[in-house]
Amino acid sequence: MACESALPAIMDEQALLGLNPNADACYRQRALAYFEQLKESRDGWEVCAQALAKGIYGDDHVKFFCFQVLEHQIKFRHGSLTGAQQQLIRETLMKWLQLQLMGGQPEKPFIKNKAAQVLALTFVREYLTIWPKFFFDLLSLVGLNPHGLDIYLRTLMAVDAEVVDRDILHSPEETRRNTLIKDHMRESCIPALVESWYQILQTYQRSHSELTCQCLEVVGAYVSWIDLNLIANDRFVNLLLSHMSVEELREEACDCLFEIINKGMDPVDKTKLVESLSQVLQSAGFFNVEQEEDVDFLAKFSRLVNGMGQALVLSWTKLTKSGDVKVATETLQALEAKVPLLLQLLVHEDDDISANIVGFCYDYLHVLKQLPLLTDQQKNNAEAIMLAVMKKLTYDDEYNFENEGEDEAMFVEYRKQLKMLLDRLAQVSPELVLESVRRVFTSTMQGWQTARFMEVEVAIRLFYMLGEALPASHGAHFTGDGSKASALQDMMRTLISSGVSEYRHTSVTLEFFETVVRYDKFFIVEPQHIPSILMAFLDHRGLRHSSPKVRSRVAYLFSRFIKTLHKHMNSYIEDILSRIQDLLELAPPENGFQALLSSDDQLFMFETAGVLIVNGESPADRKQALMRSLLTPLLEAFRLLLNKLTQEGDEDRQTALADCLSHAVGFASRTSKAFSNKQTVKLCGCSEVYLDCLQTFLPALSCPVQRGALRSAVRSFLHRMIICLEEEVLPFIPAASEHMLKDCEPKDLQEFIPLISQITAKFKSQVSPFLQQIFMPLVLAIFEVLSQPAEDNDQTAALEKQMLRRSYFSFIQTIASSGMNEVMANQGAENIERVLFTIIQGAVDFPDPIAQKTCFIILSRLVELWGGKDGLVGFPDFIYKHIVPACFLAPLKTTFDLSDAQTVLALSECTLTLKMIHLRRGLEFIQFLQQEYLPSLHVSPEITQELCQVLQQPDTKVVKNYMKAFFQQAKL
Repeated sequence: MACESALPAIMDEQALLGLNPNADACYRQRALAYFEQLKESRDGWEVCAQALAKGIYGDDHVKFFCFQVLEHQIKFRHGSLTGAQQQLIRETLMKWLQLQLMGGQPEKPFIKNKAAQVLALTFVREYLTIWPKFFFDLLSLVGLNPHGLDIYLRTLMAVDAEVVDRDILHSPEETRRNTLIKDHMRESCIPALVESWYQILQTYQRSHSELTCQCLEVVGAYVSWIDLNLIANDRFVNLLLSHMSVEELREEACDCLFEIINKGMDPVDKTKLVESLSQVLQSAGFFNVEQEEDVDFLAKFSRLVNGMGQALVLSWTKLTKSGDVKVATETLQALEAKVPLLLQLLVHEDDDISANIVGFCYDYLHVLKQLPLLTDQQKNNAEAIMLAVMKKLTYDDEYNFENEGEDEAMFVEYRKQLKMLLDRLAQVSPELVLESVRRVFTSTMQGWQTARFMEVEVAIRLFYMLGEALPASHGAHFTGDGSKASALQDMMRTLISSGVSEYRHTSVTLEFFETVVRYDKFFIVEPQHIPSILMAFLDHRGLRHSSPKVRSRVAYLFSRFIKTLHKHMNSYIEDILSRIQDLLELAPPENGFQALLSSDDQLFMFETAGVLIVNGESPADRKQALMRSLLTPLLEAFRLLLNKLTQEGDEDRQTALADCLSHAVGFASRTSKAFSNKQTVKLCGCSEVYLDCLQTFLPALSCPVQRGALRSAVRSFLHRMIICLEEEVLPFIPAASEHMLKDCEPKDLQEFIPLISQITAKFKSQVSPFLQQIFMPLVLAIFEVLSQPAEDNDQTAALEKQMLRRSYFSFIQTIASSGMNEVMANQGAENIERVLFTIIQGAVDFPDPIAQKTCFIILSRLVELWGGKDGLVGFPDFIYKHIVPACFLAPLKTTFDLSDAQTVLALSECTLTLKMIHLRRGLEFIQFLQQEYLPSLHVSPEITQELCQVLQQPDTKVVKNYMKAFFQQAKL
């Protein structure tokens, strides 16, 4: 077997030293190189096989290393091994297994798992061809030796991972192979494997619980695809049930039974299976949940009952659909019989146990929803579930509100599941849900002063949840009709008048404000409650609460409340503004004072102030005065801080000042969100105030430090002002643009272009002179950035350039589609040509279908504008020299992937460009294709004729389909 790449028959001891996790880097490097050498050599791996077969090394890391080398051979080189080498691998594995049977020191789990993995890989490669007796050989070797059985069971799980596990993605070829393996196993060895499992479970249930648990896991994994009768029979099930009484085995036994129940089956057979299992479990006393103290086992048992319940629901659904009324009725009775057990588990104090049964509970309620009439028992069941949900929604004493960790996150998730149950209950019986919540809410609100926080919180929470559970409650319950004052209206009155907003626990406070805002329509009907609620928002209960978390949430909720009720705020506007004045102050970075609200929270406060001012009933001059007094302190602070920033040398202080300046711009911008089509800036007399803001903010664009942050803030403000101030913003645009184009980064440019595009699209011909002036400086700035060299592997720089290129093409598209062709036409022939070549380049050279699509849209539009008889001088020549070739060269590129949706859209625009050329140039274009261009591409005369005929078709869909097929064929 010797060859040029042969390695010595003994292992490199020096290299093996590097396998120790504590080894020096140079040793580790040598071990890595040795591993690669052994993997790649044609027979070097044989020294590893020999080491394993003879048990030469005691070191775990060396043994693991040897298995890894073997694994590589089987995984990647099995097909190229000789028959003798394949035989050597089989013998090595069996000899190593034989060593395990001798009962010395057992191997570490990580070695056994790796060995099982290698055995499974060998099985997958050889079972269907040269090793059909794989499992029989394994079983006859290990017998009932516990060390051997351990490896055997691990191998079965590794085979499951390779062949069955649905979470692992397989290629179509692997899927076919796996199906063949399973078919062959069912025919030849599954009965023998099942018998071996039975023997293991029976022999070792008392002496080797770990082995028994492993075996139960194997049964659970294999039951999904083998004949169920091999497992679901008296002797096997009785054995599993006996394991349910053994403390070390019961959890695995539960999981195994769950997998058996989960197997896809005919509904009648499934019901029989569930019922027989249920009877045995019940007579063995497992339904007496209260007497069971082991919560880990009960969590597993709850999952098993959940599986049984959901299986019965599925059977009932199928039987009902098929019209088998008698059997469906029997299945429903079986289902109902499980409800007392469901309720015991649902209400259990341990949330894991309760959470595991929610699925069955949800499905059971779905069954009740479908029944035409509920029996008294079913109504009682629904009521019991309602009580359980209300009880389980309650926080416990351990919940940490200040520092929420994993346990708290799990409870939040569990609460979401309970909410689903409440919503489903409301579909079954809205009256029951409303009445239950009302009862709990009313009694709790009567005695909230002495109640524990979790009782008060859950009472308000339930009231809050009614909003979604009974959708009509949002508006229809607050109709204002005194004779029909609804339950929800009563409850809102109780919530507000009870004084519960004074309760000193953050969870109650937050729930109170969330509920007030959820039912804010109530105040339209009963506006007399508005003053007391406003006070709650504005004082120590809300925006001045001791908890930052409460203040932050209330700032957001208050803005929502004001938005809904702004029409009812007229008499409170100035009072509210004066009370929140200190919350609207810009917190300068140097004062060290901890502001009550973060800058994000302040955004909501400024928006709220804006909404109050704009929507008030005051005359325009009063609105202007209020808006000016709101924004003037911001502008004064801005001027001071900008002056400081230009003189500040310390980089950290610069960053802090720039942040503060950006916040000031953001706050001013946020107030403008209050304006609408009805209440414009002009109508409210506020134009002058915002022009002052522009005047104050624009100098920040020329600040020599912190350019990125300041430009970004001012640019966002300009976007808002283009919408709000309309033409009045135009005088500011040229100077602002000039500043923003100085010393540009790719990101700056990319963000500046949408601003110019917005101006172009909105003001069109009004800004034409300005655009003609800025067009080439902007284009040249873009060219300069795009031409800067970047590292080959700098992904960020490449992506930034791609995004800038897209923005540039979008800008050209905006100009072309706004009917402002004079902007480009007046740039001089040389400049026009430069720009046109970039568009041709974008259409053909860059493999970016989004940009290519835009480029073809531009080309099509330019052909429409300039391609006729009275078009731009020299443009028809450009069409034939560059645009037509672009329409063919782009789709012929290997990077132009016609299986990609974006690329197909690009091709669609490319086709429309050709159609537009035909529309503008007529027969001349067709003759050019026939006589010059297509022959130059070696297109046959027949295809040329066909393509030219199709291009003259009026139906663009036909043309698009043809062109797609044409290029697909051309690329073969």
